[in-house]
Amino acid sequence: MTALSRTVALAGATVLLAGLAGCGGGSDEAAKEKKESGEGLSRAADLSTCKADAKQAAKPYGAGFPQDWPFPAQTVVFNAEDRGADGTIVTAVSSLEFTKILRFMNHDVVAAGFHIEEGETEKHDAEAEWEGNDFHGRWAIRESAQCSGETVIQVLSAKG
Repeated sequence: MTALSRTVALAGATVLLAGLAGCGGGSDEAAKEKKESGEGLSRAADLSTCKADAKQAAKPYGAGFPQDWPFPAQTVVFNAEDRGADGTIVTAVSSLEFTKILRFMNHDVVAAGFHIEEGETEKHDAEAEWEGNDFHGRWAIRESAQCSGETVIQVLSAKG
């Protein structure tokens, strides 16, 4: 993958996950256009799923997702959406609190070879661009608004 195509892919990842981390914004018209065009998180998994209702997604999650990506204990990956050349979006929910998930993402995921290139952490959400093990992408986590004490994890990954 060329540097230009990686930049375009990461820009796409940023657009796809901006809504999850609460950093996105814009007009209702722009959101409507994204939804109608099939872009953005409107096509991703329902982020209001609680762990008690989550059913484990089938593995592997897609050619664009690393099989060795670690998820914390007490987590259920309930949706994997392979978007071809745009990568794979995997959504999970964990009964672990946000701060423990954040620590896991910054330590255990990094120790598994997926290094953070840049990121942002706020009180109830965090996101980071990452690269490693022949993949790159973006992860985002946030406290669940519907499921007290649970954390939503979303990872966008592409090969190369």
